[in-house]
Amino acid sequence: MWLREEHVNGDAAGWRNKAPNIFNESSTCTFFQLIAYFAKRMISKETLEKNHVMQRADDQHLPSFHCSHEGCNYQNVIAFTYRRDGMLVGCKYRSVKKRFWQMKGAEKIFYGVDDIKDADEIIIVEGEVDKLSMNEVGLCNCVSVPNGAPPSVSDKETSIEEDVGFQYLWKEKEYMEKASRIILATDGDIPGQALAKELARRVGIERCWQVCWPKKDEFSFCNDANEVLVNLGADALREAVKNAECYQMKKDN
Repeated sequence: MWLREEHVNGDAAGWRNKAPNIFNESSTCTFFQLIAYFAKRMISKETLEKNHVMQRADDQHLPSFHCSHEGCNYQNVIAFTYRRDGMLVGCKYRSVKKRFWQMKGAEKIFYGVDDIKDADEIIIVEGEVDKLSMNEVGLCNCVSVPNGAPPSVSDKETSIEEDVGFQYLWKEKEYMEKASRIILATDGDIPGQALAKELARRVGIERCWQVCWPKKDEFSFCNDANEVLVNLGADALREAVKNAECYQMKKDN
């Protein structure tokens, strides 16, 4: 899903000063709502804290968690903080209705980029919750793309400088080249497969493996990492990644 960006006066350094505090103690009631929300998605408090997942509480026009505690008028929004070398460089917000937005001026980087500095294998997923899901089962060499997936594969050839939508990938060229394998764990739908193809042709198809999501039930397949975790459990998610198929062979079949 593509982001809707909202204009904020000033550069990235300016809006960083407005970033929410991690688990603001003045909003303890809403903190527990955040924990409960992610618990339903099988993601623990420890994983949230490790990834500096925040909660923005304000009384503006952005609906999300509606606190039922007496005297609390906050409407709360999940904030996924983007960091490089531990420093905050961007923030992406999400409501429980899967509405996404982020501030202009923020640097576009992989979510969790610090986790792949020394990784021999790199797992790339399509969303922050899928990255958290991988971490939850012990797969810490994982990043998420910041912009979701394109609707389809583009046939346009562009230079690195003009490849605006994938600058987050080119910025980490050193990490990508150092890794022996790139495991593409994008969503199983058409946009997710388009994203996998776009990533593979940039980092080298011969270096890529692709995760095939298992069946969720008799009639359907899981679409992403979190669906596997929620419906089939941690072992099934680890197994799906372990059994990733060579992208070139999958493409040729």
